[in-house]
Amino acid sequence: MAISEETIGLARKLALKNAIDYGSAKEGAIISKVLARHPELKPYMGELSQAVKAVVSEINLMDRKVLESEYSRYAGEFESLEREKAEKSSRHRFGIEGAEKGKLVTRFPPEPSGYMHIGHAKPLFIEDELRRAYDGKLFLYFDDTNPDNEKQEFVDAFIEDLKWLGLSFDREYYASDNLEMLYGYALEAIKRKGAYVCTCGGEEIKKGRLSGIACRHKSQQVSENEGLWKKMLEGSFGDGEAILRWNGEMKAANTSMRDPTLFRIKHAVHYRQGEKYFVWPNYDFCTPVIDSVNGITDVIRSKEYEMRDELHLAILDLLGLRKPRITSISRLEIANNVTSKRKIRSMIADGLITGWDDPRLVTIRALRRRGITAQAIREFALSSGMGKSESTAEMESLLSMNRKLIDATAKRLFFIEDPMEMDVSNTGGVTVSMKLYPGSGNDYRNYTVKGELFINAMDGKVLHKGDTVRLKDAFDVEVYDVGKRVTAGYKGDNPGKLSRIQWITRDDAVKCELLIIGNLLKGEEFDRESIKRISGYAEGYSSGLRRGDIVQFEKLGYFRLDDKEKMAFISL
Repeated sequence: MAISEETIGLARKLALKNAIDYGSAKEGAIISKVLARHPELKPYMGELSQAVKAVVSEINLMDRKVLESEYSRYAGEFESLEREKAEKSSRHRFGIEGAEKGKLVTRFPPEPSGYMHIGHAKPLFIEDELRRAYDGKLFLYFDDTNPDNEKQEFVDAFIEDLKWLGLSFDREYYASDNLEMLYGYALEAIKRKGAYVCTCGGEEIKKGRLSGIACRHKSQQVSENEGLWKKMLEGSFGDGEAILRWNGEMKAANTSMRDPTLFRIKHAVHYRQGEKYFVWPNYDFCTPVIDSVNGITDVIRSKEYEMRDELHLAILDLLGLRKPRITSISRLEIANNVTSKRKIRSMIADGLITGWDDPRLVTIRALRRRGITAQAIREFALSSGMGKSESTAEMESLLSMNRKLIDATAKRLFFIEDPMEMDVSNTGGVTVSMKLYPGSGNDYRNYTVKGELFINAMDGKVLHKGDTVRLKDAFDVEVYDVGKRVTAGYKGDNPGKLSRIQWITRDDAVKCELLIIGNLLKGEEFDRESIKRISGYAEGYSSGLRRGDIVQFEKLGYFRLDDKEKMAFISL
C-alpha cells in the first residue's frame, strides 16, 4: 500500500513540531503519533516506517532558521491543540462536597525523617488548590514523634524545599510540642475504657492480632490501667516493655481495629525535645487528636490509609473531639524509582547513590538539582486529579512537561562527543553569529573561524573528497581530503539542502562531561547503568555559563550545568 500524501503531510508536520521541541525529530515518536490518528495504518508498518524515515531525514537536515520558518506555518494549530490539552488536564475537580467558602482548614503533615519527595507533592498541591478554591487555610504540621529517625536537618530541608516550590503556610506546628496534651487525652481514653496497658511481647501481640485472640491485659480494670500508664510515664518500664493499646474488637474484619498500639516507650534523644520524653504516641493517636484540636476541617491523604480512617474516627468519638472530613486520593509514584526513606538511606550507606540530591532520585532536592522547575512539579502532581484510581507515572511525563517550560530560555549550543579535526582553509577569518535561542531575539554567540575545528567523528567518517557540506548555522565547505583529519576549504554561504554538521573552533573548545540520567531501578534491583557519562567538547560560549544554567546541546537534548569547575552537565 502506498502511503497517502495526506499522511506524509501529517508526518512532516509532526516531525517539525518534534524537532522544535527536542532539537531533532525521532522516527518512533512520529510513527506513534501518526498511528494514534490513523490506526488503520498498523498493517502497513513497513511502508509507513519508510515514509516517516524519509520525512525525518529531511527535517533533521534543516538549518534552525529554516526549521523555525517551516514550523511557523503550523504553530497556530499546535498552540490550539496545546491549549485544548491543557484545558482538559485542568478540568480535574479540586473540590470537596460540603466544604464552605472561608471555612476550610487543612494541613500538610510530613514526618522529618528524610527529604521531601515527589510523593509528597500531590497531596500538598491539592491542599493548596483547595485553600485557594475555598479561601481557606493551609497549615504545616511536622509529625515528629519518632525520635530514632527524625532530625533538624530534615525539618530545615522540608522548609527550604517548600519555599522553593512556592508554598506558604498560615501556621506551622510540631506534634512533639504537644506531648503533655496527648498524655492527657490518653488518660481520658483509659478512663473511658477505650485503651489499656499491655506488657506482652511483640511476637505474642502480633499473633493475637492476626488470629483475633485478646491477650490477658484486655480485661484489666480501669484503675489497673491508670496505674500502669502512670508507671510508663514515670520510667518504670524499658523500651518495648509496655505499650498503650486501643481497646477495640479483636475479631473486627478491619485489622486496624484489632487493638493497635497507641503509645510506645523509646528512650532516645529527640532532635527537638532532647531527653525530656520517652513515651511516644503513634500516628494513629497523635494525628487525629492534633488535627481536631488545631481546627482541621479536611484531611487529604493517600488511600493506603483508608483502613485506618475507622480507627481515627473512633478515637475522636471516644474523646468527644470534632471529626474532620477525610478525602482519600491515589498516590503519586514514579516507575523504576523509590521514595522509601529507608531504602534511600540504605542506598546512600552502600555507596550506590551520592546522597538525597542524587539526580537519579525523585526527591525535590534531586529534581531541583536536575533542572526540573517548581512549576513542572506542580503541574505533574496535579495532573491526575483527586481520584483514587492507582497508576504509576513515568519519569518521561514529568521531563516532557518540564522541557516545554524551559524550551524558550534554554540556550542552544553545540557539543562534540567524539572529536575529529577539520582544517578549513581560505576562510579569511570569517566571523559567524549564531542565535542562542530559538525564534526571534537578538542574543547571539560569535566565533571567528580561521582554521582548525572539531567535528563529530561520525560526521567526518562519511565525508568524501569533493563533498560539499554546511557547517551548521555558519557556511559551506568543500572537502579536499579525509583521513585521520578532514581538510576542507571555504565555499561561501549558500544555505540549501546540504548535509549539516556541528562544529567547534578548536581554540574555543571547552572540555565537558555529560551525565545521562536513566531509571534508578531495573525491575526491583538497582541499575548500575543508571548514569552514563559522555566526555567531549562544548563550544566556547559554555565557559561563561553559571552553575544551574540550562542549555540544549543540539541533537542531544537539554542539560543543566551542575559543576562549573568540572564543567559537568546533568541531562534533563
